[in-house]
Amino acid sequence: MQTASTDICERMGRSQELNAFKRGTVIGCHLCNKSIREISLLLNIPRSTVSGIITKWKQLGKAATQPQSGRPHNLTEQSQCMLKCIVCRSRQLSAKTIAKELHGSGFHGRAAVSKTYITKCNAKHWMQWCTECHYWTLEQWRCVLWSDESHFSKGYLPHCIVPSVKF
Repeated sequence: MQTASTDICERMGRSQELNAFKRGTVIGCHLCNKSIREISLLLNIPRSTVSGIITKWKQLGKAATQPQSGRPHNLTEQSQCMLKCIVCRSRQLSAKTIAKELHGSGFHGRAAVSKTYITKCNAKHWMQWCTECHYWTLEQWRCVLWSDESHFSKGYLPHCIVPSVKF
């Protein structure tokens, strides 16, 4: 036979959060001088959860959940509001349509290619090549074909093709 108190709170899962009503019920039971164990058994909530709710209520004076850390939103509140307005105005827009329009505007959902950092072996070879080419003339450097000139700092090596002809 179920009592009224077990109807209020079903058994919690491990990652579920209690809603405001259930938290208020825990605080109400605490104010009626019920022990943590009694509240736990009465509401079918783990003792650690009941204890945590009562502790936070004593510290903060409210039973509401506090904002938790986590990944920040990608959009600002203003951007979220604007996006909501756009979607509400034209309900026919689908995610596919929006993606197509963004793609047409030059926005592509691609992951950046990761570039490997320089290894100790490559650094040694690179330094050896630099010391060999240290005294090259401008004409000798003009014979070098650089295949990638985008990264010359922070541990990236430029790729070049050096002619096999010795000067």
